[in-house]
Amino acid sequence: MEDPDKKIEVVLLACGSFNPITNMHLRLFELAKDYFNETGKYKVIKGIISPVGDAYKKKGLISANHRVAMAKLATKNSDWVEVDDWESSQSEWLETLKVLRYHHQKLLSPDPTISLQNAVPLTKPGRKRKQEPNRHDPVKKKNQSQDIKSVPQVKLLCGTDMLESFGIPNLWKLEDITEIVENHGLVCISRAGNNVQKFIYESDILWRHKNNIHLVEEWITNDISSTKIRRALRRGQSIRYLVPDVVQAYIEKNNLYSPESEDRNAGVVLAPLQKHASESKN
Repeated sequence: MEDPDKKIEVVLLACGSFNPITNMHLRLFELAKDYFNETGKYKVIKGIISPVGDAYKKKGLISANHRVAMAKLATKNSDWVEVDDWESSQSEWLETLKVLRYHHQKLLSPDPTISLQNAVPLTKPGRKRKQEPNRHDPVKKKNQSQDIKSVPQVKLLCGTDMLESFGIPNLWKLEDITEIVENHGLVCISRAGNNVQKFIYESDILWRHKNNIHLVEEWITNDISSTKIRRALRRGQSIRYLVPDVVQAYIEKNNLYSPESEDRNAGVVLAPLQKHASESKN
């Protein structure tokens, strides 16, 4: 029998540019961890920061090597948030869903040889797959469903901007959004007074799976963003106390942000818009 007091373990995954990582990015993890732990049902065991690769082609996106290095410096003293460079090291841009699948598969089988090819969609316990003819399945263990349940859930941690980006044409595939909210779940940090619930109400997909979207209100207002950090740096203004000191030192040492770096990828169509637009034509 299952232990009714056993808490569901959760891994928080944050995907994004982290260009550069800010104190706000780190606060998202703390806010989400407090929320889950206070429910009494969940236990957050790990946070993962996964910077996007250079192939994303976002305007002003500096090299992934620098963004990963800054994120590692920012989390060096954390005992539960870490940086994973698998996504950023890929030669092509990867959909967020594939990154979620990868980390879920990694929890199922902590094998260093895991690749994108065997990062398969998550199948929930009790969901039947069609039996293929002449297919030889391995003998199932009696406690297989319990094994699946004991694997930590990987939930996508984001701000309201990511949630609202689901409504931008060709930025996300509808089937990807469905699989993310149905099989994994979202943890969305929203500022007090932000009308995120209205956005969920207006989306049939999000409304259908609203119980798997955790909204966490951020009562201590924090309006730091990477865009504002880069703007301040271009203007020669201080960014101290907006980013960790080690990140500020790294930026200054490598002279990372300038008007020239902000023009990188200018006029280039964002990778998901390119890919999904071309797929819709075929």
